[in-house]
Amino acid sequence: MTTNNNIMQKGNISSFIEKYYLHFNAASVVDAAKAYEQQLNNNAKMLVSLAGAMSTAELGKIFAEIIRQDKVHIISCTGANLEEDIMNLVAHSHYKRVPHYRDLTPQDEWDLLEKGLNRVTDTCIPEEEAFRRLQKHIYAIWKEAEEKGERYFPHEFMYKLLLSGVLEQYYEIDIKDSWMYAAAEKNLPIVVPGWEDSTMGNIFASYVIKGELKASTMKSGIEYMAYLAEWYTNNATNGIGFFQIGGGIAGDFPICVVPMLYQDLEKTDTPFWSYFCQISDSTTSYGSYSGAIPNEKITWGKLGIDTPKFIIESDATIVAPLVFAYLLGM
Repeated sequence: MTTNNNIMQKGNISSFIEKYYLHFNAASVVDAAKAYEQQLNNNAKMLVSLAGAMSTAELGKIFAEIIRQDKVHIISCTGANLEEDIMNLVAHSHYKRVPHYRDLTPQDEWDLLEKGLNRVTDTCIPEEEAFRRLQKHIYAIWKEAEEKGERYFPHEFMYKLLLSGVLEQYYEIDIKDSWMYAAAEKNLPIVVPGWEDSTMGNIFASYVIKGELKASTMKSGIEYMAYLAEWYTNNATNGIGFFQIGGGIAGDFPICVVPMLYQDLEKTDTPFWSYFCQISDSTTSYGSYSGAIPNEKITWGKLGIDTPKFIIESDATIVAPLVFAYLLGM
């Protein structure tokens, strides 16, 4: 179905949204998807940022294929999204869905905690099967690196964990539905700002506090920014687009690399991001980064006047799969 330059014969899903998604947020979905596809046809690179609980929402079912088909070239994600895709891989059958989560009382929430079920909206992550199942294996990898005097980024340690094969005994979903495994196979660049606030970040910090690991074994957020700056500089020839799912640090961190390069490093030939789309239900308000309209980013030197800009004010768990389906020609 794929032809040269990412041009595809569209399937039923793509045809449906082209026919019926004609106005307002619906039209923005189609416009953003077509512009994303045009970026790829122009040989531009694309960054996708993942905020919220996209991994727990099982976005990997379609995002993994986006990775395999080279429709994303670098990812920025929270530490939660980095680890929760792997947790779902190894503990899926132990997850508990709570469709009536809006009706839960404080006592109901406490009861879930006592059962080792940490709730994310309508889904409870099982602590013992998810967090603890990974802990002993990732600790061994952290410790081995430290003993060898080696240092890695959080995502690089996760890649080592996945590619080592030690988790295969636990797999509970089809491996092709894990976006982290797809990324590991390609050694896809990832930046994980604020990793320390994730469960694995907390676990790593606990080992540091106990004196069992050194903080320096884990590369830092500043090093992630330097890593991103080098990647951006080396890949910006045909443009780099920015597809932001949700808000928060996963988006705020990487988009700042452009003004840093040309203002602070005085690399005045640094191009702006060549495309920008954000899926968010955050409203514009005073001081809101996540709700700010794209034009505000012009004043910060992140986007140019002519950068294609899209805001889709909707639930990312509904919209992102539709955009990805369009890109895959589904």
